[in-house]
Amino acid sequence: MKEIRIIAINPGSTSTKIAVYQDSDPIFVKNIKHSSEELEPFPKITDQFQYRKNIIMTQFREADISIDKVRAVMGRGGLLKPIPSGVYAVNDAMIQDLQHSALGEHASNLGGLIAHDIALEIPGAKSYIADPIVVDELEDIARIAGHPLFQRRSVFHALNQKAVAREYAKSNQKKYENLNLIVVHLGGGITVGAHRKGRVIDVNQGLDGEGPFTPERSGTLPVGELARLCFSGKYTQKEVLTMIKGCGGLVAYLGTNNAYEVEKMVEAGDQKATLIYDAMAYQVAKCIGEMYTVLRCEVDAILITGGIAYDKNFVNAIQERVFKMAPVHVYPGEDEMRALVMNGLMVIRGELEPKEYV
Repeated sequence: MKEIRIIAINPGSTSTKIAVYQDSDPIFVKNIKHSSEELEPFPKITDQFQYRKNIIMTQFREADISIDKVRAVMGRGGLLKPIPSGVYAVNDAMIQDLQHSALGEHASNLGGLIAHDIALEIPGAKSYIADPIVVDELEDIARIAGHPLFQRRSVFHALNQKAVAREYAKSNQKKYENLNLIVVHLGGGITVGAHRKGRVIDVNQGLDGEGPFTPERSGTLPVGELARLCFSGKYTQKEVLTMIKGCGGLVAYLGTNNAYEVEKMVEAGDQKATLIYDAMAYQVAKCIGEMYTVLRCEVDAILITGGIAYDKNFVNAIQERVFKMAPVHVYPGEDEMRALVMNGLMVIRGELEPKEYV
């Protein structure tokens, strides 16, 4: 088979990661930073579409990267309707929802839009997204929140969780679809998923505040106190939402969302930082315990990934509470670009059938 060239695009709030792969080997990788001044003229995130696409194409030209032979352009999936895991071809229905932010604004909404537009310029190329954050494989029982006006939702680091789960399975000569796994993503957001035979049947909604507190999110708060605070007259709705997501967690307690800075504070003997950091690890371990019961105490492995997984002391604080449940394996960092490409390769090689978004 001829070599397969694939583009991957992962837009973040202040950056755009791009890569070009030849089969499974990267030949060009770039993390483009966007200053607040550059993004200020755009009222909505989707208004940044042409600006970001132009920068991407300029980077390819300057690096003398030929895209003529690209077979697939993979975009990071955005806030779409809840969908099962998989690779989805970018179609009119998806473009409509991404353009109008029907399910909410998020930088990843740009991924599918830019991928589609670039693919249109390359003869024979197709555009896809893979395992967006709205992947929903929850069992009905997991959706019950406790009051009929509320329902638990599935919004999590699906792309990285699924990629790490498959990597673990492959390295152990097993199929992901035959395993029960608990996968923990430790980043600006923290999500803990119960993977049963290839499906995430329960996971904390990490986008806006369920589960453990994180570097910048408050996590699950005492609901009575939260309700009283909301009606105290001291805070606007926007201020409360920012308190929950953006200015909660480590930011609220320690003034920084940089876990590495907190790690150094702990090493320097800062007692407050030590207590708060230990509390974050404690809450992650509690969430792992919840997912252990979801999987009926039958778990093949606990996988820990994400940027904070580089901190061995933090990971150890989790491990010492959960190691009797199942073997713990650590995959520091995240490689969402490679995960996007691997999904694209499986489609092109006929190992995976792309799904249709409706």
